[in-house]
Amino acid sequence: MTATQRLYRGVRRLLRPWVVCVSLFTLHALAGKMKIVEEPNTFGLNNHFLAQGSRLQPRVTPSPVSGPAHLHRLAGKCFSLTESTYKYELCPFHNITQHEQSFRWNAYSGILGIWQEWEMANNTFTGMWMRDGDACGTRNRETKVIFVCSASSKLAQVSEPSTCVYWITFETPLVCHPHSLLVYPTLSEKLQREWDEAEQARYEGLITEQGYNNLLKDIFEDAGLLKSQKVKKQPEVAANSETHNSLQKCTEDFQKQREEIERLQALLTQHNIPFDSKQNDAEATVVTTVKDDQHLRGDNGIFDLV
Repeated sequence: MTATQRLYRGVRRLLRPWVVCVSLFTLHALAGKMKIVEEPNTFGLNNHFLAQGSRLQPRVTPSPVSGPAHLHRLAGKCFSLTESTYKYELCPFHNITQHEQSFRWNAYSGILGIWQEWEMANNTFTGMWMRDGDACGTRNRETKVIFVCSASSKLAQVSEPSTCVYWITFETPLVCHPHSLLVYPTLSEKLQREWDEAEQARYEGLITEQGYNNLLKDIFEDAGLLKSQKVKKQPEVAANSETHNSLQKCTEDFQKQREEIERLQALLTQHNIPFDSKQNDAEATVVTTVKDDQHLRGDNGIFDLV
């Protein structure tokens, strides 16, 4: 072996440890970069490194917690599910978000809905609606959360039955009892009585099915289960409400008295007892005046009915 070959072999022997160290350092650096890309902390309000304008911004404030008391323990908790390239995070009584797990520079992260109201049918809670999510064309995204009995609480499935409308299946042992999703027990005693009266009126045929449903809607709104659509009165309207109510009550009382007079007159006629019908004509004139003039001014006197 020549001196040159011996020198070359010695140089290779010295360089080999350095090559191994450089290779290990490079692999470690690449692995660290890949982990940062695979698990970015860039989602919505959880990322404090993003400018405030770049974070997820809700359109409305979530409605207060309502519904079955045993479901209230879900408030303040969040449940995640990853399907395909999307990660979904459901926070009951708050909102639901979607995050695209992608290497794209403009990967989507957005709000699919904010907690607003319950969906109910046949005295049963059939789902909770989260509305006013991010814009989707000419509408906002919205999500219906459906509860299913299971041994543990978890976000189980996500589907999109129509554009921008999502259905979430949430499994939990909190709904396994047969009565766990009944609406009536969640109401106050006052609202339960109102529901009973509406049910009785429908049974007796005093109101139509539509009227019954409208009464239930008002009851559910008063209970906070539905988002109220009632328009608040302006202050000037409220100032005149006492006068309006007084006139209306006067008219109603007069109508009742007139009906009582007609009943007594019919009774007199039945027993062939004469009576003065001119007084009745005068009363009819007064009733017409009260009904037609809704803006009475001054003192109209006292209606003296015999």
